[in-house]
Amino acid sequence: MKVLSIDHIGIAVNSIQEKNGFWADALGLDFVGDEVVEQQKVKTAFYPVGEAEVELLESTTPDGPVAKFLEKKGEGFHHIAFKVADIASALAELKKKGVRLIDETPRHGAGGAKIAFIHPKATGGVLVELCERK
Repeated sequence: MKVLSIDHIGIAVNSIQEKNGFWADALGLDFVGDEVVEQQKVKTAFYPVGEAEVELLESTTPDGPVAKFLEKKGEGFHHIAFKVADIASALAELKKKGVRLIDETPRHGAGGAKIAFIHPKATGGVLVELCERK
């Protein structure tokens, strides 16, 4: 498996609209749009920074994974996503190496990406996302 780059850094927030003032206005980052990913019960907003992006995550339901994260830890760093060329082979390689995965097969993510998460217990406490974009 070859990691190509950092794709994005995910930050859990209570309200994308409220946090836009900091990311777009204070820092001057371009807001390039938001998207609801129903499967993950989340609304995302993206702010490009060089070749990577900041992704804000707002839960769309009280029982979604981001809502549970916010309840337990509050707003802040949620995950780091690495871009890979072939997510299916990357997952197969990690599984073969005995790495604990949340997703053994890719799922649909924001922006049409294929994504999968590595369990934080395998990474020293950091939620890691793999991301394949065409």
